Order: sequence, then C-alpha cells, then structure tokens
Amino acid sequence: MTLTYGQLKQAVQDYTENDETSFVNNIPLFIRLAEERILKSVRLNLFQKNQFGNMTSGNKYLAAPSDFLAPFSLSLTDGGNDIGFLEFKELDFVQTVNPDDATTGVPRYYAQFDVDNFILAPTPDANYVVDIHYLYRPVSLTAGADSGTTWLSENAEITLLYASLIEAYTYMKGEPDLLNVYNTRFNESLARMKNLGEAQETIDEYRYGKLRTQRT
Repeated sequence: MTLTYGQLKQAVQDYTENDETSFVNNIPLFIRLAEERILKSVRLNLFQKNQFGNMTSGNKYLAAPSDFLAPFSLSLTDGGNDIGFLEFKELDFVQTVNPDDATTGVPRYYAQFDVDNFILAPTPDANYVVDIHYLYRPVSLTAGADSGTTWLSENAEITLLYASLIEAYTYMKGEPDLLNVYNTRFNESLARMKNLGEAQETIDEYRYGKLRTQRT
C-alpha cells in the first residue's frame, strides 16, 4: 500500500475526526515531526548518502555537506589511487594530535569542527579526493504535491501514519488510552522497520542464513 501526501493528510483527519482549521493547518507539521521521529529511531539505507569532495593542500578544514547530520565514514584517495579511511575522533583529540597547522601529511583523523566544517589531522600535504558517507534528512513528503510520495509513504506507510497520529493526537491533548494505542502500533511497525534496516539491509541469506527473530 502507498500513501500519497493528500491521502495521509486525510487519514489523519479521519482517524482523529477533527477538521478544525488550526488542526488542519498543522497537519504538515505533524507529518514532518513523524518523519523526524522515524529518522531518529531506526537506521535505514534511506537515511544514508555518499558525496565526493576535495581536500586542499595546506588547508586543515574540509567543508561538510549542506545536509550533513552525522558521519558514517570518510575516505580519501591518494596519488596511487589507494583508498584509506580516516578515523573519526573528538575535536580536542584532533587539535592535540596536530597542534602545528604547518605539519602536513596524509590525513589520518577527522572531527566535526563546527556545523559547516570538519577539521583534519595532519593538515593535508596534497589535494585528495574524498568520499563521505553520512546520515542526512531526506526531503519531506510535505515538500511535494498532494499526489506526491516518498520512500517512507510507499514502504513504511503504517509507521508513518501512526507516527503522524501520535503528533496529531498529542496536539489535540487527546485521551491517554487512545494515544497509547497509537504508540503501541507505531512501536510494532517500527520494530519491523528496524528488522529491515538493521538486519535485512545489512546481511544476506547466502552468507548468514535466514534471519531469525526471538519467539515470544
């Protein structure tokens, strides 16, 4: 089943039986909060991205992607076309291990310096092509037309629906019993998503056999 943006908005109204103007105007916010809840709750390939960039000789800073949230890995390609991975460290470690910016070499460590930049150690001794694999926030369903869809609305529609209902019903200050029902159904569907994102997307049956879950 696929939910379009328009269908999800209507479902939120239908489930809550609420067509009050301020509530309807806030439905896009409920959906964005639901997407954020899912993003922070489960690791999916959907939320991962690769981007190429360049280290500049003599510059200890590397610009972070504009949509960067958190790193998975950072690699560089040297002059011999060999790929090496840098170690992600705390900022104070990187600054301590290379206190003199004039000390150059093939970078071994990196840290997040600020919102827009990484800091490298040692300072690059040449221009290197880099590949950063990172967590990012995909474009929201609410950014498109009513007929639009996203990966979540096509493949995790139950999770997205109940996450949206949690936000909507919280806004309404609804009955705790029904809110608990929404939370329970969200958590059940989220567990199935975690099974996909943190097991089936990372292993295959050829190497590991069929995925087994604990019986209850």
